Amino acid sequence: MNASLLKKCLAEFVGTFVLVFMGCGSAVLAGSHVGFLGISFAFGLSVLAMAYAIGHISGCHINPAITISMLATGKITAKETGGYIIAQILGAIAGAAVLYYIAGGKADYSLAANGLGQNGVEGGSPDHYSLVSGLVTEIVLTAIFLVVIHGATSKHNSNGLMAGTAIGLSLTLIHIVGIPVTGVSVNPARSIGPALFVGGDALSHLWVFIVGPIVGGLIGGGIWKAIDKPN
Repeated sequence: MNASLLKKCLAEFVGTFVLVFMGCGSAVLAGSHVGFLGISFAFGLSVLAMAYAIGHISGCHINPAITISMLATGKITAKETGGYIIAQILGAIAGAAVLYYIAGGKADYSLAANGLGQNGVEGGSPDHYSLVSGLVTEIVLTAIFLVVIHGATSKHNSNGLMAGTAIGLSLTLIHIVGIPVTGVSVNPARSIGPALFVGGDALSHLWVFIVGPIVGGLIGGGIWKAIDKPN
């Protein structure tokens, strides 16, 4: 589908909204019922669902780290990159805002105590991992994620119709491993949305969840280019 840039950006807004609302919502609204494993599947299923809903429109990046990696590997233009990233961040903020409104409907909800599914290191890490551990985790997990994304969508991959499933399940796997360390970002927009409302350490450590995924995304794109070349 040859959609206009406006429609592509709208698709990225909607997709990122769904990712943040459903993924972070699983932690805030249902975390005590589903645990870390349920939260992991909520994020993965959100991406899987959106891949088939908007993938034919925008490619379903819904993540600035993916968009920047796609730019670095020559798959999209600089103009598309700028529009996508703005739409993704706005979608993440909107998703966090709606989640905050709904969570506030519970009498004992506290933004300070319960948060919005924000990412963190040190005191904000679920298992109190250090800042360096958190940064390395975000770089490595995002690199793995981008290898899967580039590989699953490669023109050399004969199983392209299953790309959304592979990408969604890989994000689930990443969350199963990484939630105890940082809550898992691998997506700057996903971190920016909740952090703007929560503030404090979530905001002061936000750079970890911007720099880490972008660096990891570039590394993942580089690895893919090195191994995907046809013989």
